[in-house]
Amino acid sequence: MTSSYPEPDAPQIDAGRLWAGGLATAVVAALVAEVGILVARGLLHLAVFAPIGDGLWGDANNTTYAIGVGVIALAATGLLHLLVGTTPSGTVFFGWIMGLLTVVAVVIPLKVIGTSTEIIATTVLNALIGLAITTLLTSVANGARSRSRQQYRQAAYESREW
Repeated sequence: MTSSYPEPDAPQIDAGRLWAGGLATAVVAALVAEVGILVARGLLHLAVFAPIGDGLWGDANNTTYAIGVGVIALAATGLLHLLVGTTPSGTVFFGWIMGLLTVVAVVIPLKVIGTSTEIIATTVLNALIGLAITTLLTSVANGARSRSRQQYRQAAYESREW
């Protein structure tokens, strides 16, 4: 006979909290992209994602990049949800996968034609975005863990006054 209650050691994740955190991460990552572009273009006067003549905000490429970063954060949330629910130490695997994908995002601009300072600015921005997504989602996963029935009993027992 099977129980409808989860095993005490079974990984439990509150999907609503995880995806709410994933959405918040997507917003933060998109803002990191926008702020990074503004700093590169406005303070450092680098032609990142658009020619300098397009001004501080650049062109539609900046918005597309920020939206793309947000979509990547949501895709990473899906990956994290899958890993936490199906693998032991899912957040560890998530960290490795995201770390390696961040390295790919840092290496790709090195092959793009442009000045070295623009390439460096793009690689630094990609590294910051990857770091933000990885650390925020790992933290979100830890905060979205649900308590098992045994953990609820233990907490109730410990809170009793004798």
